[in-house]
Amino acid sequence: MKFPGVRKHSLYDQSTANFLGKLQKVFPTRRITNNSTAPNLNKLDVLRLVVEKTKNGKIKTSPEKLIFGKEFTDHMLEADWNVKNGWEPPKISPYHHLLIEPSASVLHYAVECFEGMKAYKDSAGRIRLFRPEKNYERFTNSSSRLALPTMDYEGFFGTLKELIKVDRDWIPSQKGYSLYIRPTMIGTQNTLGVGPSYSAKYFVICSPVGPYYPEGWKPVKLLADDVDVRAWPGGTGSFKLGANYAIGIKPQVEAAKKGYTQILWLFGPNQAVTEVGTMNMFLFWRNKKGEKELITAPLSDGTILPGVTRDSIIELAKQWNDFKVTERTYTIHEVIEALNEGRVFEAFGAGTAAVVSPVKVINFRGKDYEIPLDRSNPSAGIGPVAKRFADTIMQIQYGEINSQWSVVIDK
Repeated sequence: MKFPGVRKHSLYDQSTANFLGKLQKVFPTRRITNNSTAPNLNKLDVLRLVVEKTKNGKIKTSPEKLIFGKEFTDHMLEADWNVKNGWEPPKISPYHHLLIEPSASVLHYAVECFEGMKAYKDSAGRIRLFRPEKNYERFTNSSSRLALPTMDYEGFFGTLKELIKVDRDWIPSQKGYSLYIRPTMIGTQNTLGVGPSYSAKYFVICSPVGPYYPEGWKPVKLLADDVDVRAWPGGTGSFKLGANYAIGIKPQVEAAKKGYTQILWLFGPNQAVTEVGTMNMFLFWRNKKGEKELITAPLSDGTILPGVTRDSIIELAKQWNDFKVTERTYTIHEVIEALNEGRVFEAFGAGTAAVVSPVKVINFRGKDYEIPLDRSNPSAGIGPVAKRFADTIMQIQYGEINSQWSVVIDK
């Protein structure tokens, strides 16, 4: 099956055409193309899935005490790939340590990509995923960018679905709680030297999580950084690679020392606004034409991660048709000008973990600029537009609003 949503970023296509040709010479038995469609090497056969259940289940933490990413379910999913035979039979087995060579390419050259998604239980106890095809699309693009193998959608979705079913008891039933799912692929080639990995491992681990803001909305303070750079045109900012996150850790630590929650990443001589921490950034304002407008940075130059929540917010806003929706490059100077003129209504980040994260302060070059939240309710921790997006998306995720975005996996 060809999955219609999968596409490669245009900058990647242009910059790697010659490289892919060279890879073909290195691996003559592997059909290497931008789509990685060789059926014998890229099919993860769910019909060959092996399931080995644990005999010693873990003790589950009560939902209200869950800490994001600290606790993992009883089982995990694994599949190994090599350039000669493609994907080996996938296996669900008890959660365990990985055994890889010290020379594995992931440990030396950061040949790793991952996804972040969630499973939810609705009021009837059914398990739902939110737009899983978008995660597959991005995972495929990320692995292709690293010259790692891809897999067919049936293999990705089918094996993932079975893992979630095996660990269904780990999904909290309360609204706001969910099972965080982390599909990951790493290069396991056991020789030193920069080049495409002739072997790889795909694995999925899951973690039960609670609400991002368990005690109510907590707007964040941002430090606009015009020194450090998260991503650049033609780079890997639009792919979900572990290396992209590692370079942001030190600036984040420095921002925290100064009393700020996250980094507002800027780029270029004009200080274009790109992302906030590990989330996409949105601004709701009245533009210079007097129009109410939701604005976010575009995907066109490859610096912005194509977030699933980002895309959902844009699509919902277009459906509502209550204000203008714009994807374009805009600068921190435009934001400051609008703040000084009283034209900014709200600002917020968007991502899988929090859905939305309201912003209350942006610091740029030593000066704090306060961001309105809800002008009609000064005590509110979130603005009405951000809250509308958060409420609507969560209602879809938990099946309270009928939508094709919510996929029931245990009918």
